[in-house]
Order: sequence, then C-alpha cells, then structure tokens
Amino acid sequence: MKLLIKNACYAASDGEWKESDILIEDGTISKIEANLQVAVDRKVDAAGLIVAPGFIDLHVHLREPGGEKKETIATGTLAAARGGFTTVAAMPNTRPVPDTKEQMAWLVERVKEVGKVRVLPYAAITTRQLGKELTDFHALKQAGAFAFTDDGVGVQSADMMLQAMQLAAKENMAIVAHCEENTLIHNGCVHEGNFSKKHGLNGIPSVCESVQIARDVLLAEAAGCHYHVCHISTKESVRVVRDAKRAGIRVTAEVTPHHLLLAEDDIPGLDPNYKMNPPLRSAADRAALIEGLLDGTIDFIATDHAPHTVEEKNTGMELAPFGIVGLETAFPLLYSHLVKKNILTLEQLIALLTAKPAQSFGLPYGKIEVGEAADLVLIDLNEEQVINPAEFLSKGKNTPFAGWKCSGWPVMTIAAGQIVWKKGCVTV
Repeated sequence: MKLLIKNACYAASDGEWKESDILIEDGTISKIEANLQVAVDRKVDAAGLIVAPGFIDLHVHLREPGGEKKETIATGTLAAARGGFTTVAAMPNTRPVPDTKEQMAWLVERVKEVGKVRVLPYAAITTRQLGKELTDFHALKQAGAFAFTDDGVGVQSADMMLQAMQLAAKENMAIVAHCEENTLIHNGCVHEGNFSKKHGLNGIPSVCESVQIARDVLLAEAAGCHYHVCHISTKESVRVVRDAKRAGIRVTAEVTPHHLLLAEDDIPGLDPNYKMNPPLRSAADRAALIEGLLDGTIDFIATDHAPHTVEEKNTGMELAPFGIVGLETAFPLLYSHLVKKNILTLEQLIALLTAKPAQSFGLPYGKIEVGEAADLVLIDLNEEQVINPAEFLSKGKNTPFAGWKCSGWPVMTIAAGQIVWKKGCVTV
C-alpha cells in the first residue's frame, strides 16, 4: 500500500523540526520531499499536527495467555496504538510463562494473528519465574525472545543472576530486572514514608530496590552484560546507576510517567488506583528521577502498563494487585506536565519515547528517515481532553489520572505503513 502524508511537520533525527510530505510504500518511508505529487492508495493531511516517530514502550503487560480478563494482546496493542505506540515489549508474567521455546513460538504466532502494533516478547530468566532454575537462553532467543526478565519478581540469588548475565552476554542479549530484595518488602503495599505512617500500612522501603540494583551492576560488570533497570523509583537507585555508568558498566534504566508526575503525598486516600510496584515514593525521590532523566542517568520512559479488573482493584489498598494502565495517556500527561511546564522540551520528550529506547536496545526504530520503518504518530498539541477511563481501549481502567485535563493527544498512529488507529484526522 502507498500512503502519502501531506504537510508533515516532523521531528527529524537531528532534533530539528522540518516540513515536508512523507511517502510510505510497503511499510517503509520511501520519500521525504516537499510537494510530492504521486499516485497513492491514501492521503492524509497532517496540517496543524506534528508527526513523530511511533513511540516505543519497552515495559508493558499484555496478560495473554492466562490473564485475558485483564487484557489481551489484541486489546493491549490497540490501546498502544491509541497512545501513539508502534512498538511494545511484553513482559513474561503470563500463565503459562514464556520460559520454553515452544511457549515463545506460540506467543510470537499469537502476536502475528491479533497484534495491532509490533510486539517484542520478553522471555523469563528462570523457569516459571520462580528463581530456581535458569531457562534455555539460546533456544528462547532462537524462538524470538527480545530479552530476558523475571519482571514482577526480583532474582534473589546473586549466583543465579550472575549465571544469567553470563548466558545473556554470550547471546548478546540484555538482562532486564525488576529490582526488589524480598527480605526487605515486609508485606508492604505502599512506600515506607509519610503515607504509610498516616494510614498504618506496611511500607516498602527505598533500600528494597536500590540494594539489588547495587548488587546487579557489579554482577553485570563481572559478566560483561547489558543490564537494564525497570521502573527506577528512588534517589538512591538513581545514584547507584549514575555511579555505575561513570565506572563504564553497561547499565541502562527506565522511569515511568507516574513516578515522574506523582509522589506519595499526592495519594488522596486509600485508593488502590494509586497502588503500583514500585510504589509512589517521596517528593525528593521524584525530584531525583527528573534530575536523572535530564542528565542522562535514566535512559528513557516506559509505562509499565499493568491492567487489572475493576473487581480486583476494588479489594482495598492492602489486597488489591499492584499496577496501573498507562499506554493511552503517557504522551498527553508528559507533554502537559513536563513540556508545558518547561521541565523537558518537546524534542527531549519525543526522544525519550522513541530514539532513546531504540538506542538502548539496538532497535532499528524511532527515526523518520528514508528507508526506515514507517512507524509514525500524528499528534494534535492543541487538543485538550479530560482523561476518562471509560473511553480506554484497554480492558484495564485502573489509573490515578482520571479527571486530569491534558493536551497533546495522538490522532493517528501508523505502524509498519498501516493506519492502525485514527481519530479526527482529515484524509483527502
């Protein structure tokens, strides 16, 4: 199919904004020129919009197989498309876990059948994510694994993590870690701080996360492995990653929109929609995360999209599962509360959602250039909407951002040259 985007104001790879037409053929950007006059199957007028590379989210939970009441590959990838994401990486805490070549092969085929955008599947580090036996890294890579993680649980044994990193290094693959020392969790459901004390709840201390990151960066140095820190949340963790990078250790880190925008003092009460893991930390932690993002300690932004049913989230702060959804609201939230408040530039935000995650993992996406994959999102920076979970395409409605007024909403998403989601964009 040939698709022509007219009047595109787009974010070029050199950081400059340019105006041109973009021709897409067979899933690839074939021409970027002014006033293109060619016969095509479809034209899109992007006047008044900006065009960015399709966003990349390397931390999402699609729940299938086993958790289809919460989300499916079809609904999760449609939600991703609505949010402007054209590449997502799916975590392995499904049932069954993608811990064998057969299960990974099934997952790859299932994505081909029903996925609306590109899905990069993680494989588990250990069998059933139990931390007792390493999976077959080589076989899983051959079957289509993107990287290895036991996300949702930290690998507790240092010896097992070192062995995993050594295997991953041999395969030139990354170890991606949910960092949590189990002996320090203490049945916590929120951050150990003002909110936990006020409400008499068990708290999860900051050191629960940072101590495992400190262990792992040294193991990664010994193994020569790419080590990636999921959803970093504390000032101590930022300091450890910063020091590790200065020491030349190959470590990258991500941060979520909710940890950039909220702290424990923003939780209005015992609302489980504010319960996530890692929890919302202190205002000082939030400030350290923003500082780390600005100085390059934190490499990119990922949503940790974690849908749950309404019934599950209604069981109270202590019993409700951790996690919130984020794919459909990430860009407008970050644009409204970081860019419009002069904390980030628009160019920085787009890079943190596109080029930066691609560079961190060596992915051939995140650029608007001739010959590159035609993954694009058209955004109306002036459109204002109130976040309404009832309108989400995700099955999950669990968000603390309901009612927030934001601007900067995607209106069309193009993945591999196909329009996979559209709202209010004029076609000619």
